[in-house]
Amino acid sequence: MIDLSNYELLWPADLFIAEANHVAASGRRDWTSRAEWLLTEAFQGSSACSDFENLPAAAPKDDPWGQPDLPAWVQAPALTQRTWFRELVDRAKEIRHFTEPRPYWPHRQGRVTPAAPAQPDSVRLGFARLVMEMHGNGCLVEHFGEECVDVDEELPDAAEVLELRLGIAQLWPLKPQRWDEDVFFGLVEVFHDLLSRPRDRYFHDWDRCGWHHREFHAGPARVLYRWRVNRLLAGAGIHYRLADEGEDQGRLVAVTDDARGDLVHRALAVTDPDIKQRTAHAVALYRARSAAIEEKRSAIIALAGILEERRDLIRAELGKPDDGALFMIANKFEIRHRDASQQEDYDPAFLDWIFWWYLATVELTTTLAGRQQAGG
Repeated sequence: MIDLSNYELLWPADLFIAEANHVAASGRRDWTSRAEWLLTEAFQGSSACSDFENLPAAAPKDDPWGQPDLPAWVQAPALTQRTWFRELVDRAKEIRHFTEPRPYWPHRQGRVTPAAPAQPDSVRLGFARLVMEMHGNGCLVEHFGEECVDVDEELPDAAEVLELRLGIAQLWPLKPQRWDEDVFFGLVEVFHDLLSRPRDRYFHDWDRCGWHHREFHAGPARVLYRWRVNRLLAGAGIHYRLADEGEDQGRLVAVTDDARGDLVHRALAVTDPDIKQRTAHAVALYRARSAAIEEKRSAIIALAGILEERRDLIRAELGKPDDGALFMIANKFEIRHRDASQQEDYDPAFLDWIFWWYLATVELTTTLAGRQQAGG
């Protein structure tokens, strides 16, 4: 059994497992170089990659553990690169994540003042370091290009690539000290769309050219980027995060608690493409960073429309006239209709309660409909 105590993951465990399974399933002769590249990216330090490199590619046929006097049935099986890699993947969720070092002696004794909470400037510097780290790993090559001594052509202008997206000039090289909030948040969203992970690389030694990257895939890079950026924003107390799914995936949205995040995930896990699109649109309207009362009201109306279509289902489960109570708030308050009979003098926070209640009810009716179909 592998000793995992010396390994620390830099990636979400699920992302590492997915990419490692892709490597293991590829069936390519050069799978070891891909595995080494993955271990270099996903783990802190070089311990995991070094342990992998030091293993034999195949088990020795005779006496793998130097125990010729023991019967074959008690000898431990030889550990190979493939068996080690397979066990590492199977036990990935046991591996601890890398964290900043615990306080050292002077800090614990009060001799050195602890670091102050992250300030806007330090958050932007941390973001710039994150982007440059991923850039160094080849994640911007598809859009920014990559220098090679054998290729005599001009690389794309990175500043122009960003300007075409954001409409703001001279954003590259990154200069976080010059960013205001809108530029910073704009770059957070733009780089999400520009990143793609190279699943393979090779070393070009002619004239010390260096590493070249290939086989780019956007999905893994964006998963990693969202995970790391969201940890950065949360650590700084910034109440926005990059959405992981939905119509607004990769865009900054207002932070909600874990339970509501799980509800969004369940509500969007629906097979009906029309319902999924309308629910995703409602969620995107509601949790947008710029969402005002009108956008939130529109989101609620979209969800109420789904529930109206499922009124027969709701009536069958709740019974008449209880189904009407579900729509009373949307109809009696100034949400769906705008006339003199509507109640309009209420706290906008009321919209939050209605939205989450309706989203939960959409998710509930999806479950009930699935049960009906399963029951024939």
